[in-house]
Amino acid sequence: MKLRKVTVFATTALVLSLTATACGGDNKDSGSSSSGGGKIKVGIKYDQPGLGLKEPNGSFSGFDVDVATYVAKQLGYKPSQIEFVETKSADRENALARGDVKFIAATYSITDERKQKVDFAGPYLLAHQDLLVKANSDISKATDLNGKKLCSVTGSTSAQNIHDTIAPKANLREYSGYSECIAGLQSGAVDAVTTDDSILAGFAAQDKYKGQFKLAGLKLSNENYGIGVKKGDTATVNKINSALEKMVSDGSWKKAVEKNFGPANYKNEPAPKIGVIVK
Repeated sequence: MKLRKVTVFATTALVLSLTATACGGDNKDSGSSSSGGGKIKVGIKYDQPGLGLKEPNGSFSGFDVDVATYVAKQLGYKPSQIEFVETKSADRENALARGDVKFIAATYSITDERKQKVDFAGPYLLAHQDLLVKANSDISKATDLNGKKLCSVTGSTSAQNIHDTIAPKANLREYSGYSECIAGLQSGAVDAVTTDDSILAGFAAQDKYKGQFKLAGLKLSNENYGIGVKKGDTATVNKINSALEKMVSDGSWKKAVEKNFGPANYKNEPAPKIGVIVK
């Protein structure tokens, strides 16, 4: 009789344990911090001040970083659970395909060619190709670059487009990175730097350059920045789009723009509407 009581007790405990486990499994969400100690890997740039920059102390700053942090929070992750991974332009599609990162926020312009390989949420920023010049420069339009030294990074099409279509007498200078172009602008080695206005504003907003440069305010192209997601992951795209809409509606988007680009007097476009691509 005594043995039977122990058996019944043990069986009841086992059933209760299995029931609790089953309930816990039903509530588990791999995309939420409620799953316990989980991490989310997010692709960003490490070398673009104002957008995606790894600071000397190992922290990260920039508009893309702020957007990615906000989005990850809406997906259920705390800042401490976000692992930022450097994703250079040439490797962004592969990083998503391999599953190295969950999503990428890294001045990632939405194009028809890229949409063949990845899915995009957004856009979350509309940028334009522009010129950065010294604050006292008389360069105000692209045709003023004839006879001037124009800098962009090696392999970029920005400077070549200006040379081919607008200012054929511009003297092109190609450096290995935008930091070198900006240093050349400061020293007078070049007269202007060209790439996306958001990138130029990020550099100009650095403390060491405040007040030295200005954006020409040209709109030589439309760059719709989106958040890249692995092809076919519609659920994540929808969640990120909802997060971006909330970021705009609660004022966080505007605050992030002002914080990261404000010192450069960047005249940003209004927050774009989700799914609307400006050609």
